[in-house]
Amino acid sequence: MDPFSLKNKVILITGASSGIGRSCSVECSKRGANLILVGRNHNELMITVSLLAPGTKAEIIAADITQTENLEAMIADKVADLGKISGFIHCAGIEKTLPLKKHSPALYRDIFEINVIAGFEIAKILSLKKYKDETSSFVFIASAAGLVGEPGKAAYSASKGAVISGVRSLAMELCRNNIRVNSISPAMVNTPILEKMFEEIGEEASSEIIRKHPLGIGNPEDVANACIFLLSDASKWVTGTNMVVDGGYSAQ
Repeated sequence: MDPFSLKNKVILITGASSGIGRSCSVECSKRGANLILVGRNHNELMITVSLLAPGTKAEIIAADITQTENLEAMIADKVADLGKISGFIHCAGIEKTLPLKKHSPALYRDIFEINVIAGFEIAKILSLKKYKDETSSFVFIASAAGLVGEPGKAAYSASKGAVISGVRSLAMELCRNNIRVNSISPAMVNTPILEKMFEEIGEEASSEIIRKHPLGIGNPEDVANACIFLLSDASKWVTGTNMVVDGGYSAQ
């Protein structure tokens, strides 16, 4: 039996409408998982569904996950359709690079609401016996910015540092429920957001960013494959850890 298989597992993925979340959705489907895909944009979620491996059962939740009042009811509906949750990937997040003088309380709140609070709230829901499989694995997408200082990223780095440290406490608490909890910290990954940023900052600054990644800029699949390991039985003795997947960025 393939320990990396996700066959018969139901995985809930936030941020599934683009970037790393979309890639995680596609790669998990190739490993046999059925999926609950969560994102704000219904049309983009449907594009993700169209990319999934043939035969994948998928349900979508088009909603703002920072508005948590109806979140449990929406998840309960999908669990009734697909079955109990075996895995959860929190990919949804926002990134802002601004000088400290332009940081505001509202900016901190916006970033923490989606990057930290929404993910932990969903973990709380999915840890309930009525929604979870016998064993479950939760994976939070953090960032190398939560480990290494970067100018202009005080709010973003703080939010990802909160994810990394919060995951350790979740792991210690939820192990009694047979739930493993880990985080993954990528550096720059080749997504539409990165392409837009490179256009804005110009060739020289973009080259400098690429130079800081000894193995080059990553692809979303590099992060998705790490998620598959943490969701699968191959990692059944791994919890409370932060897996760095950054092409050597933070080793310098």
